[in-house]
Formats: sequence, C-alpha cells, structure tokens
Amino acid sequence: MRTGFATGRGATLTKTPSYRQQAGRRRMAVVGGVLGLALAGGLIGALIHPRTHASDQAATGPFSYFPSE
Repeated sequence: MRTGFATGRGATLTKTPSYRQQAGRRRMAVVGGVLGLALAGGLIGALIHPRTHASDQAATGPFSYFPSE
C-alpha cells in the first residue's frame, strides 16, 4: 500500500532563497520602480507640455512679472 507522501505526488519543496538572493531581488525591485517612475513622469511631462521652439516663446527676464515694465 502506498502512503500519501509517496514521491512524485504533490508539490516539491524548494530551497529558500539566500539572504544575498533576497537582497538582490529587493535591489532590482527598487531599481525597476525608480526607472518605471522616471519613465512615467517623462511620458506625462511630454504629453502635458507640447514641443515648441525657443524662438516661439516670449522672452522673459527676472522682472517680467511687473506689469509697469
């Protein structure tokens, strides 16, 4: 009679990742998150601000916000 723990049945046990493997996964997750956030920010910025030439924009100076000048 076979037991319920016979080989070849059920899930096999795997080795727990080492501390270095876990740290590497965390590091890659953080790097991926930062790169994803930078990509999303760049995409949103490109969609919000249309590309215009510098000559099309009004020239502004340090005191251009004063209406008398």
